[in-house]
Amino acid sequence: MTAMTSLERVLTTLGHQEPDRVPLFLLVTMHGARELGLSLRDYFAHAEYVAEGQLRMAHKYQNDCLYALFYAALEVEAWGGEVILSDDGPANAGEPMIRKPEDMRTLKAPVVETSPVLGRVLDAIRQMRARSEDAMPIIGVVIAPFSLPVMQLGFEQYLTWMYERPDLVKQLLQINAEFAVAWANAQLDAGATAICYFDPVASTTVVSREQYLDFDHRLSKDVIARIKGPVATHVASGRCMPLLDDFAQTGALAVAVSIEEDLALMKQKVAGRVSLLGNLNGIEMRRWTEAEAEAAVKAALAAAGRGGGFILADNHGEIPFQVPETTLMAISEAVQRWGQYPLDWVSNER
Repeated sequence: MTAMTSLERVLTTLGHQEPDRVPLFLLVTMHGARELGLSLRDYFAHAEYVAEGQLRMAHKYQNDCLYALFYAALEVEAWGGEVILSDDGPANAGEPMIRKPEDMRTLKAPVVETSPVLGRVLDAIRQMRARSEDAMPIIGVVIAPFSLPVMQLGFEQYLTWMYERPDLVKQLLQINAEFAVAWANAQLDAGATAICYFDPVASTTVVSREQYLDFDHRLSKDVIARIKGPVATHVASGRCMPLLDDFAQTGALAVAVSIEEDLALMKQKVAGRVSLLGNLNGIEMRRWTEAEAEAAVKAALAAAGRGGGFILADNHGEIPFQVPETTLMAISEAVQRWGQYPLDWVSNER
């Protein structure tokens, strides 16, 4: 088969057909800083550094996407929240910006067009698009309205108020929803190809399916319908097997799945309807030998690669800074070796 561009490869697999090989989304957000010899603080302070880092990572590892995620706490930073920077990992949200339930009544979302921190991401996307033309997908990122309150309220307070003040929580979620739509569409206008919709609180690891249906399902369906491009739902290594049909109903074209669930069973459940991303273990990846990296790639390909509808990625959506380059290269090389369609070796080894 003639080699495809990354965009052609991804579009083919999202159409539940087999491209030339399984697409690889190596979701490295921080390794570009090391490549450029910069601290993480300096790297994320400048759009041109992030764009350059992503382009270099894509070339180095034959990656099939450019990833516009700086760090998840960037969104709450745009709302005026505290962010704690790190020298060896992603920035984290600091003290919750909402302390009393009544504060949710008067909260106002940031205006995307005038936010300096959001503008930095949009500038990075524009630069990535200008330098990659149309051959490489650019993945923008939004935190789902149901998951953003973890950083706005604090995790414990959010879960408590979900029971004690559901009326105010739902009001906050609606404010977040309007922001999510505006933020997603701004990234698409800047040149992003698709949106990764991070919704870890939706995972059955965190809340029950009944809570998801009550607080999130209809809201996310409305938000995704108003996002003017393809959307993939990501639960950031949480479990979501019972939610696959629900996620499909929201309009998401793909779902990122956890290493804690049966990838082959999940592929069987949604084959032809929803594509899957996953499910390499980013935590264990820090300690993998090259042989273990290859074995993990082969296991994922064997479980879900046949018939298209699968993109190989880590299961969290952000590969830790501590994962060595040798491991990343081993993953890439294993995809080049074992991910070429047709995957005849799968039936041969079974």
